Amino acid sequence: MTTGGKAGMRSRSRQTVFAGALLVTSALVPVLIAAPAMAQQQVAQSGAGVLGASHAFDIPAQSMTSALTQFGQQSGLQITVDGALVRGIDAPAVSGSMTSQQALDRLFAGSGLSYNISDDGTVVVEQIVTGGAAEGEVLDPIRVEGNAEAAYGPMGPTRDSVVASRSRTASKTDTPILDDSAAVSVVTQKELETRNVQDLQQALAYTSGVNVAEYGADVRYDYFRIRGFYPAGGYGSFTDGLARRSYNWTASRSEPYGMQQIDVLKGSTSSLFGMNAPGGLVNMISKRPQDEAGGEVFTTFGQSHLTVGGDVTGPVAEDSNWTYRLTGLWQDADRAGRDYSQDDRTYIAPAFTYKPKAGTELTILTSYSKRDSNVGHAFPPGVDVDPDTFLGEPDFDEFDTEQYDLGYQISHQLSDQLQFRQNARFTHLTLDQQQVYVSSSNPASNRSAWSLEGETNSFLIDNQLEYDTAFNAYLDSKTLAGLEYSYADTQETALSGSAPPVDFNNPAYCGVGCITLSPWTDHEIKQRSYAAYAQEQLTIDRDWIVTLGGRYDYVQSDLENYFGTSEEHDMHAFTSRAGLTYKVTEEVSVYGNYSESFQPVYSNAAGVEGDLKPQEGTQYEVGVKYQPSEFDALFTVALFDLTQTNLVKSNGGLLQEQIGEVNSRGVEVEGKMSLTDRMNVTLAYTYLDAEITEDGTSGNEGNRPDHVPEHAASLWMDYTIPEHGMFGDLTLGGGVRYVGQTYGDSANQYSMSSYAVADAMINYQVTDSVSLAVNANNLFDREYVASNNGFSSFYGDGRTVLATLKYSW
Repeated sequence: MTTGGKAGMRSRSRQTVFAGALLVTSALVPVLIAAPAMAQQQVAQSGAGVLGASHAFDIPAQSMTSALTQFGQQSGLQITVDGALVRGIDAPAVSGSMTSQQALDRLFAGSGLSYNISDDGTVVVEQIVTGGAAEGEVLDPIRVEGNAEAAYGPMGPTRDSVVASRSRTASKTDTPILDDSAAVSVVTQKELETRNVQDLQQALAYTSGVNVAEYGADVRYDYFRIRGFYPAGGYGSFTDGLARRSYNWTASRSEPYGMQQIDVLKGSTSSLFGMNAPGGLVNMISKRPQDEAGGEVFTTFGQSHLTVGGDVTGPVAEDSNWTYRLTGLWQDADRAGRDYSQDDRTYIAPAFTYKPKAGTELTILTSYSKRDSNVGHAFPPGVDVDPDTFLGEPDFDEFDTEQYDLGYQISHQLSDQLQFRQNARFTHLTLDQQQVYVSSSNPASNRSAWSLEGETNSFLIDNQLEYDTAFNAYLDSKTLAGLEYSYADTQETALSGSAPPVDFNNPAYCGVGCITLSPWTDHEIKQRSYAAYAQEQLTIDRDWIVTLGGRYDYVQSDLENYFGTSEEHDMHAFTSRAGLTYKVTEEVSVYGNYSESFQPVYSNAAGVEGDLKPQEGTQYEVGVKYQPSEFDALFTVALFDLTQTNLVKSNGGLLQEQIGEVNSRGVEVEGKMSLTDRMNVTLAYTYLDAEITEDGTSGNEGNRPDHVPEHAASLWMDYTIPEHGMFGDLTLGGGVRYVGQTYGDSANQYSMSSYAVADAMINYQVTDSVSLAVNANNLFDREYVASNNGFSSFYGDGRTVLATLKYSW
């Protein structure tokens, strides 16, 4: 590895990236200009006969808004309706095999509503006038909402609400969250946009059961814990339903601008998703093509921060079965204004959807992501230094990743009751990491140096068959069966060494020439996994929902390690899940579940004490969910008891042993509300009683696991003052996040105090198409230590203020 000339290389790299971004932006201009024109020119296929197809409907009695959402999902039809038209109207239950026309007739019976079919096959909801006009006259429809809410959160209603009522993540089927026997949180596109999140940690910061940013200014990875468990190795990170596992150090961060929603499934999930940490998973849903043309371009700027980007979608051409979406951004920025920090990005994600006929759909998801960043501003424990102080070497420090993704999702309706789905992705990722850091509080001690080159190629494919049927008016079945395969090959070469001491209060840098490095590791990790799973969701008398699932995983891990020797580990496990939901009313459900997790272990050491066993988890959970019909909201309370066994721990040097067991039990409370069209509220509280129950000879039994707070809470509110005269809408928002006291190590020797930080935003709608927003994180610039493990400490991020000017259509 070449260790010199990094400053010049970085400068030239930035020039190259900037030039490339200009070329990409120039290429996008014709597309951005042409998109609205193409939408105006599009003439869709005739809507004749779209209501004649039969489907197995299962729509419970509920609000008309929710009923139409489910009708759109179960029939595959697009619904257009003015939200005010159906507000406060209840819909009867519709169940059984029938045509779409018969289902609509039953839904609208006695409601004063009717429907029509537009030229493009869209169902347009209309109001029947019974007074003040001719009897039976139908008012012209007001086309406000373009798409019914889907499990993947389109640019429809979920774009205007912080509340999502459905998620495919919890069961791999399109199921209402109210019916799922598990705790599910969804961060919608509305919430992502309102808070202008800059990374995944910010996106999850207001979610119950999730702790983020435990390493503060260290921004190498997306750090989060769910129910007290950190998903090391990416065992908890998913994109579009497929895992984002990492094998050692070679991993990258996700781009939040490329997401249209984020699902958080809490608890053990291996019965559906296989290898996974026990606390749960985060599933990031990529932006997908939309049937209606639309888009935006924006620029975000602040102290040492500049971002430009855009997102455009719509039909590819007139009378085409193809739609597209193109999302991209370029960024030149520092991290929270810190000296010698970096957060530069280039991201572009083309996506296409092909719908050759009803019931068949192919979506191609591709992306390119390049990030030039650094490790973070570590400082020695117990030493009082300014948060901006950098104790590494500016010309050497880097954490650069480049990632290519190529994937697709295909679904085909084999019959009215049977559907086949396939989801696949190939990823190529490279990492260049270099750093110098202090590892001692003695200013006379040498600093440590580290360098790594890594490359990963991975492929995942998930095949699913879903069979939905209604045996009679009281018994409905949704059966899922799947086969999954994954392969990953990671190669890493690491060097280690040292650099001269530095003055903690007035550092003087010596440059690349003073750093000495020598070979430390050179290894390759290959892992193959094979899995088969099945799940049954049985609805009894519309009120009882039984969920049973099981999965068998077989994992082969091969390691060519540091010393030229090799290790092979074959692990397998059967994991199960059993859940029960009872619909007390159409608005309230109570549930309970038992679930298991499975996480394989591969050694990266010279030797292993004893036989390696997979880390296993079990969970018991009960909860209640409330989704009122009077306003758009979802409330969840969950109580859980979760245990993981066979935890791996270093036993000095490079040896490992499995001696650990951790128990985590607690309570989560979460509420998401769009109280009116102009007011949104998100609240969350988590209590965690986490304990190390086994720790071999270390004597840590009874201690709290590192970086796990006992209490955490958050509250966000935003309100829009409506336009008046010449003034447009003005939205004001603010939030506070509280994290309780934590420890930096399992021995509980290093304690970090609790802290609370405030966030704020203001958005002014200049015109219908132009908006100007200002977002502030850590508004009062609260200084706190986020991590201290006895070797290195990290401050939390300081205040960041960013302004965003956006034009949308």
